[in-house]
Parts: sequence; structure tokens; C-alpha cells
Amino acid sequence: MAERIVEEMRPFFDPKAVAIIGATNKKGKVGNVIFENFRMNKERGIFKGNIYPVNPKLDEIEGYKVYKSVAELPDDTDLAVISIPAPFVPQTMRDIAEKGIKAVIIITGGFGELGEEGKKLEREIYEIAKANGIRVIGPNCVGVYVPDTGVDTVFLPEEKMDRPKSGPIAFVSQSGAFAAAMLDWAAMAGIGIGKMVSYGNKLDVDDADLMDYFIHDDEINVVTFYIEGVKDGRKFMEAAKRITKVKPVIALKSGRTEYGAKAASSHTGSLAGADTIYDAVFKQTGIIRAEDFEHMFDLAKAFAALKDKLPKGDRIGIITDGGGAGVMASDAVAKFGLKMADLSEETIKFLKENFPPHAVPGNPTDVVGDTDAERYRVAIEAFTKDPNVDAIVIIVLFQVPLLEEEKIIDILAEYQKKSDKPIVAVAMGGKKTDHYARILEDKGVPVYPTPERGVRAMAGLVKYAEYLKRLEE
Repeated sequence: MAERIVEEMRPFFDPKAVAIIGATNKKGKVGNVIFENFRMNKERGIFKGNIYPVNPKLDEIEGYKVYKSVAELPDDTDLAVISIPAPFVPQTMRDIAEKGIKAVIIITGGFGELGEEGKKLEREIYEIAKANGIRVIGPNCVGVYVPDTGVDTVFLPEEKMDRPKSGPIAFVSQSGAFAAAMLDWAAMAGIGIGKMVSYGNKLDVDDADLMDYFIHDDEINVVTFYIEGVKDGRKFMEAAKRITKVKPVIALKSGRTEYGAKAASSHTGSLAGADTIYDAVFKQTGIIRAEDFEHMFDLAKAFAALKDKLPKGDRIGIITDGGGAGVMASDAVAKFGLKMADLSEETIKFLKENFPPHAVPGNPTDVVGDTDAERYRVAIEAFTKDPNVDAIVIIVLFQVPLLEEEKIIDILAEYQKKSDKPIVAVAMGGKKTDHYARILEDKGVPVYPTPERGVRAMAGLVKYAEYLKRLEE
């Protein structure tokens, strides 16, 4: 099964040659943006495959030969991207089947989300795909984005939407607009996305297929989902159980209310179902449920950096240079079901011996506002050695006058690397703080803008570690 799913999905993420059916030279049209994405990535040396635009009315676009029909396409074509009106898609699928292309992304909308006529078209497409061993992503989607291979079917041009850098997070979204907005946001936030899949009405390739694929994708550490509804509950649960044994999965499930469920039905034709059932399924399969998109990516960031360094328990140590921030973090520890670590006598003694009298040893430990980077080092050294501490949240207010920014960044990165305990940082402030936070993140320490978000991300790591422990029992 592993080899089959990897082989079936490979053309979507790294095709030898892509046919863009509906490619056009009219700027701003869907078929033009998708063509331009591939063309530009080819020029940049990122996309290594061949590009074959298909349009019966054109001979050439930007120096590329345009094929009049699917039948004319060269034999190395292994991915077709369709952006033509819905009524023409079934015949195009028959042509694709005859040509022997086995992977298709249908960007076009106007299917099941519009009612019975659209559902009829979807069934027709599905039957053609099924009979010919074709895998289909979509319809009604923005498709696939892979920064490392240059696959980019997102039909929002670069001047309107930034693309994020590569990273170990996979992002799967039923909503195309949400997927595009999140890519744009991730680019701004400096979050790396290794693969994005928007599957819209998920006529064929669904959450379960993608989970089974990502199990075997070594570039991906954590998988995030935006889901409006699941069509095959049993298949979803079985795939979820398989992947959560080896990789964390985070789901943002909308349609939680009656109004939301109605909106989901008209958006992607999904049946949102009772929210309590989804809660139970997520709990049973080890999927971590995110409350909102911010929570989802906060968790993803923590797992991307710390997947191999999960906490051994739920006892949290807090180090801060601001008393108020320490109190907020302590409240968050209780709010998210964690425990404040009871520091050992040795730790307290060590801190007292090495701190000035006005610093506050304890949990939280407050290195206070006249701290330098070395005082942080003393505290972190003590916390990482304390057997009563399972994970550490370090609040750094970069604004304090004696704190050398580069030095404290190096110290946190050093302990993140050498300690077996996960460390997340919290840095509150404005532009200058954001600058240092990004440097810290580039060195492997996830950073959050508030104590609550930092502790909530740590709670996700604890929850997943507890799930894995239960599986072993």
C-alpha cells in the first residue's frame, strides 16, 4: 500500500511534465496565472519538468508551443491541470484517460457545491477516473504548491499573494481561498510550508489519501488540515491512526455551529456533521484539534522544530525577565491543563547562589529587568538539569537595557540543541522584537508573541506525547 500511494501521489508534487489545459495568454485569467507560475519557476531553475500549455485557439504563449488537444501532448506528460468550464471537463477527462495521464488537478468550480447538476458531473468524472486508474485533486480548488519542486497551481499571481519558503509543515485545505490566504500569511510570518494541497470538493483524493502519503514523506514533520467535512469516516479514522503513530496531525474543523454547517454545505458541498462526533474522532485517533488558524500554525511551528524532542511529562518551568509576563504564563499553564514544575531544592540553591539578591528564584524564575544574557544562562542551565522540569517556556523581553540580543539568542539556541527538554520562547513587543524573534526561530527555537500562545503550543506537544505514550501501554 505504501508504494502504491507514494507512486500515485508523486506526479502531483514532482511531475516530469505538466499539461495546463485552459492555458491562455490573457493576463489575470486562471489559466494564465497557473501557466505563468510554472514558467517563472522553470526560469528560476526550481521547476525541472516540461510545461505543455493546451488551448485549441492558440499556437504559442511566451515562447512555449501550445498544444491543440490532449491527444497531441508528448508522452512524458504525467500531470494535467484543468482550468476550463465545468461542462467540458468530463470529455477532457476521457481524453486524458486515453492519453494515459494518471494525475489530474481540476481547478474549475461549478460542480457539487452548486447542486444536483454539478453532482452529476462530478459522478461522471469520478467514474472515468476510477475506470482508468486516474487520481484527481479537486474540483473547485487551488490545487498544489510545493516550493522545492516549483509546482504551483495557485491561481493568485505573485504580485497579489506571497508564497512561503519551504519547511517541514504540510498544509491541506478544503477551502481554496483559505489555503491561498494562509500561504500569504505564512510567507509574512516566516513559516515554512513544504507542501500545500487544496482539494475543494475532494471528488477522489481526500484527507485519508494525503495522510497515507505524508507518512512516507521525509520532508514533512507535521501535517495540518483545514476540514469542512469528511465523506468516508472509517477511511479517515484508519488513516489518521496510521499517521499519528509517527507524525502529529493538527486539524482545524469548521462548520461547528448550525450556521457554519450550512455555509460549509454551500461552499464545498460538505456535510459538516455533529461537532461532538468530530471531537470524539480526533481524540480517538490522536489528531490535535486547533481552535483557530493562529492556534493551528502555533502548534505546527512547535512540532516542526520539536517533533523529536517531545516533553516526558506535563511539568512546565517558566523563566522570564518580566514579572507580569511570568504571571500570564502561569495562568496559561493552568488554563491548558498543564502543571507548574516544583523545582528541586538543588535548583533553588543553585539559583540563589548565582543570582543577585533582587532576582527571584522559583517557578516562574524572574531574572528581572536588569538582567544580562548570562543570568538567563544560569537559569536555563538549572532548569534543564532539574528532573522535576519536563519542558521550559522562556520569556525574553528584548527591550531590557542590559540584555545583549545576539548573546541571548545564541544561548537559547545552544540549550535547544543540547538539552533533551523542549524549549519554546515568548517575545513580546514590536518591530525590533519581531526582528530578533525571527533570528531565534531560524536557529530552531519556536517563538510566540504572547505567553498564552507559547504555553498553548507547549500544551500541544504534551498532549501528543501523552497520546504516543498511551499507544505504547
